[in-house]
Amino acid sequence: MTAFAAFASAILGLQAQEQTTKIDSLQEVVVTSSRIDLPFKENSRTITIISSEDIKKSAATNFADVLQQFAGVDIRRRGTAGSQADLYIRGGNFDQTLLLIDGVKMDDAQTGHHTMNAALPLEVIERIEIIKGPAARVFGQNAFNGAINIVTKKDLKNTVSVKLETGSFGQLNAGVTVGTELKNSSHIVHVDKLSSAGYRHNTDYDNSNYFVKSVFNKNGQAIEMTTTFQERKFGANGFYARASATEQYEETQNSLLAFATTFKNEKLTFTPRVYWKRNQDEYVYLRNDPTVYRNLHITNKIGAEVNASLQSNLGVTGFGVDVAKVYITSNNLGNHNRLMTTAFLEHRFSAFNDVLDITPGVAVTYFSDFDFYAFPGLDVGAKITDNLKAYGNIGYTYRIPTYTDLYYNDSSTVGNPDLEVEEAFSQEIGLKYFSARFTGSVAVYNRDAKNLIDFIRPSTDTEVFTATNIAVVNTKGIETNVAYNFNLNGYKQTLALGYNFLEDNILDQNEELSRYSLNTLKHHFTTRLSTQLFKNVSQNIVYKHAERTTGSSYNVWDASIALSLKSLEFSLTANNIFNADYIEAGFVPMPPGNVLFGMRYSFK
Repeated sequence: MTAFAAFASAILGLQAQEQTTKIDSLQEVVVTSSRIDLPFKENSRTITIISSEDIKKSAATNFADVLQQFAGVDIRRRGTAGSQADLYIRGGNFDQTLLLIDGVKMDDAQTGHHTMNAALPLEVIERIEIIKGPAARVFGQNAFNGAINIVTKKDLKNTVSVKLETGSFGQLNAGVTVGTELKNSSHIVHVDKLSSAGYRHNTDYDNSNYFVKSVFNKNGQAIEMTTTFQERKFGANGFYARASATEQYEETQNSLLAFATTFKNEKLTFTPRVYWKRNQDEYVYLRNDPTVYRNLHITNKIGAEVNASLQSNLGVTGFGVDVAKVYITSNNLGNHNRLMTTAFLEHRFSAFNDVLDITPGVAVTYFSDFDFYAFPGLDVGAKITDNLKAYGNIGYTYRIPTYTDLYYNDSSTVGNPDLEVEEAFSQEIGLKYFSARFTGSVAVYNRDAKNLIDFIRPSTDTEVFTATNIAVVNTKGIETNVAYNFNLNGYKQTLALGYNFLEDNILDQNEELSRYSLNTLKHHFTTRLSTQLFKNVSQNIVYKHAERTTGSSYNVWDASIALSLKSLEFSLTANNIFNADYIEAGFVPMPPGNVLFGMRYSFK
C-alpha cells in the first residue's frame, strides 16, 4: 500500500494548485462498453480511453501499433500493417481478450489468432476503450483478462478526405474517407488499400479495408448500420510451425454487418441489436504449391442482443441478454455449431451523496456443447475529492476452448476434445486522479487461474504439442499511468508515461515444453511526448521498453512529424528508428528502421 500513499500524497498536493482548473472534457466521455453507461471519471474499473487526437499523435499507422503504446497491453506481431498480430492484456493469452466494435463482440470460435483481423482503419475510429481486469460479468465469453471496444465515428458532416502514403519496403497505401449528411440520414464510407514488398523474404502483404456506417431515420427512431470488411493476403515466413518454414502463406477475410437502435425515456434505456460476423482463413504451407498442405476455415456468428439500463430510487440497474449461434466449416477442424446464450445483470448503488458506489453483477451463460456457468463480480468506488477516486473490483471470469484447442490436428499439433473451461478469480485495487493539466492512476492486481489451456509436449523427445489444461497459475502486478499537459509558445504539449510490472509462475510449467503460455511481459514501459512549437507543425516521439519473463528485452523508438496547410497535410512517420533487433512472437524478427511519407487532402 506504500505506492498508494505516495501517489495520493503527490496528487493531493498537485490538486491544491489546480482547484480552479476545469476537468478535461475527455474525462466526461461516457464509456459505452457496459450495460450501465457512466462518464469515464465515475467508473470504478481500470479503463483507458484513447481519443482520436491521441491516435493522431501516436506515430502509429494501424490499430495494433496504437495499442502497443499503452502499458499492460501486449501486442505480439508476426506481420506488419496488422497482417497478423495477437492481443494480450496483463499476461493473458490471445484467446483471453475480447475485441468489440461499437459493443458487438468480435470473438472468433476458431482461434483468438483472428481477433485482430477485425481491427478497423484509424480514420474511422472515434475512440478506443480498454477495460482491464475481470470482465466476464459485463461481456461474457473471452473477456478473461479484459476487453477493448472500438467506438467508431458517427458523423463527418460533408467531407471527402484522400490519403496517399509511400515508404520503406515498397510500402504503398491509398485511401478515401467520405462523410455525407442528408436530410434524414448520415453516412460514412471508408476504403483503403495497403501493400508492401516485405522487409525480408516472403513478408509481402496486400491488405484491403472497407467500412460503411449509416444512420437512417435520424429525425425519428434512428437505426444505425455498421458494415466492415477486411481482407489480408500475406507471406508468412516463419509465422507458424518452425523458423525453417519460410514459404508459408495466408489469406484472411473478416466482415461484420450490424443493426442497432435505442429507445430511451427518462428512466429506461433499451438498445436491441442484431449482427452477423464472418471470418475466413486460408493457410498453405508452401505458397507456390498449396497441394502439400492447406487449411481452410470459415466461421459464421449470427447474434441478437438487448442491453438496457433502468434508473430508480435505488440506483441504476443494467441488464441484457445475448443469444448467438456459431457455425464453423473446416477441412481440418471439421464442421461444428454452438448455441450461446448469456444473461447479464448488475446494479449500481450510490451512498453518502454519491461519494460511495457499489456495483454487484453476474453473468450466466449456457453453451450447447458445454454447460451453464455463472460468474459474479463486484465493483466498489469511493470519491475522495472531486478529482480523486479510489476503487476496487473482484470477479470470476472464464473462457471455453476454441475449436482449434478442441480439434486441430497436424504433424506437430493435436487438439483435445476433453478440455475443460478456463476459470480465474481476479482482484484489483486502484487510485485515479483527473484534471485538465494532470491525470494519473495506479492499480495493483492479482489473478488466480486454473485449467489454463496450452499446447504442451510431454518431453523434449517429441515435437508433438497436445492441447492441455495446465496447473493453477497466479499472476500479479502493478500498473501506473500518468499524463501531463502544459503550454509552450501558446500551444498544448503532452507528456504521457505508463508502466506495468507483472509477475507470474508460468515458467513453472516448464518453458521447454510449452508453446504459447510463456513469454509474458514482465516489465512494460511506454512514453509519448507530443509537442507543437509552431502553428502548423506538430511532432511526436514514442518510446517502448519491453522485458519478457524469459529474459529477452528490447527498446523501440518511433517518431512522427506533421505539417498542416489548411486542407492539405504532409506527414513523416519513422518506426524503430534505432534499428532494434527484436522478436515479439514465435520466430519472426520485427522490421528494422523504416519510414513512411504521407499526404492527405480534405475537401469540404
